Amino acid sequence: MAEQTLKEKTAKGLFWGGISYGIQTFLNLVFGLVLARILNADDYGMVGMLAIFSAVASTIQESGFTTALTNRKKFCDDDYNAVFWFSTLSGLFFYILLFFCAPLIAHFYHRPELVKLSRILFLCFLFGGLGIASNAYLFKSLMTKERARVDIFSTILSGSIGVYLALHGYAYIGLAIQMVISSALSSVLKLYYSPWHPSFHFNFQPLKEMFSFSFKLILTNFVIQINNNVFSVVLGKFFNATQLGFYAQGQKWMGMGNQLITGMINNVAQPVLVQVNDDSERQCAVFRKMVRFGAFISFPAMLGLAFVAKEFIVILLGTKWLPSVPFLQLFCLWGAIVYMWVLYTNLMMTHGKSNLYLYGMILTGVLQILAIISLFRLGIYVMVIGYILSYYVSMFYWQYFANKILHVKLFHILKDMFPYLGAMIISVLAGYFASYLFSNVYIILVTKIFITALFYIAIIKTFNSTVFNDVLSFVLKRIHN
Repeated sequence: MAEQTLKEKTAKGLFWGGISYGIQTFLNLVFGLVLARILNADDYGMVGMLAIFSAVASTIQESGFTTALTNRKKFCDDDYNAVFWFSTLSGLFFYILLFFCAPLIAHFYHRPELVKLSRILFLCFLFGGLGIASNAYLFKSLMTKERARVDIFSTILSGSIGVYLALHGYAYIGLAIQMVISSALSSVLKLYYSPWHPSFHFNFQPLKEMFSFSFKLILTNFVIQINNNVFSVVLGKFFNATQLGFYAQGQKWMGMGNQLITGMINNVAQPVLVQVNDDSERQCAVFRKMVRFGAFISFPAMLGLAFVAKEFIVILLGTKWLPSVPFLQLFCLWGAIVYMWVLYTNLMMTHGKSNLYLYGMILTGVLQILAIISLFRLGIYVMVIGYILSYYVSMFYWQYFANKILHVKLFHILKDMFPYLGAMIISVLAGYFASYLFSNVYIILVTKIFITALFYIAIIKTFNSTVFNDVLSFVLKRIHN
């Protein structure tokens, strides 16, 4: 009965996570396409220059308490209340700090417009802190349906406002306002849906108890945000906002597609792995099943997007965005296995190995900086290749410790992933040769998608994929109910 309960919880989590991120991806796709038609690369580049400041401040504001709360077997209202007031007050502090630092940021990039832009964009900290504790509660309780409602509504309203502002000439200011509205709505709605609500009872003692665990997470997430945004700083400082805009656009579309996969897995990985923490054999089985599920979804989504990248950009965004195609394709090659990164890091958190998480991110950051420095003179594309390869190299670190914890060897991981990778490679080849017969860009796109999808489904069905059968069975069951 316990096994069935856990399986049902996991399935529901993946299902609602899939619904949420699927709808969000579609909505972001629609809004992103409209905005890309109206705005230019320089507009996106301006917002991209501020990404590292937003990311680092948000990391310190969250302080790893979501993970710390999820890992606690015993918890009370005071735990969530302490996190709520810490994140709210820190949000106010960071906004005031960065408000006065705005002229320095503008001077660093030699763009005076960044003063006004940053003071608007950094309002996200002010609102974001209000929802951290309630989000942790929803996450720990596997309330994925409620989180889905929040995310979908926030995306619809903020995206609509963003398009309206872009149409009325607000350009990059409109993008910033869109992000602020999304942050504010998300926080308010999570407070509404959460059964727990904050009080004016101030007791920060629980933070001290969680701090030994979360402190390493703060450092880790700090390093993660530096890793993720260092390239944007390099492009913004030493190249120009337009190049950064093309880079950001390619990264954005990969991230949007990848959000569906990693979002589904992230919604359930840590809570589910925590529930089987006392049985390493069972946890290993759960972990490997998630590996197979991720491969089943991620390889066709990411490699498929890389395959149709040129047609996708030309048809939906316009030829002015063609320089972003190589960036999109390169990031998709990394995006295909990002879900493994999510699984590895969730496994580390489940076992309280925040130190290993920190060291792994530092290793990745060092590799990335070395790649950028050594390849800087060879141009942007070569730097991006080196930057992405550093992620692949660091995967060996995560696998080494995953094997230490679960006794899951690299051979087992490759065995779980390879059938889906092989099926996708064959499918892409079939789509390529079929599309080679046509010259019209619309027909090429449709042919690539249809033939590739047809071959992929046929291959995995022929080899009787358990994951495919489970997903199909669950979806049919939901439809009939």
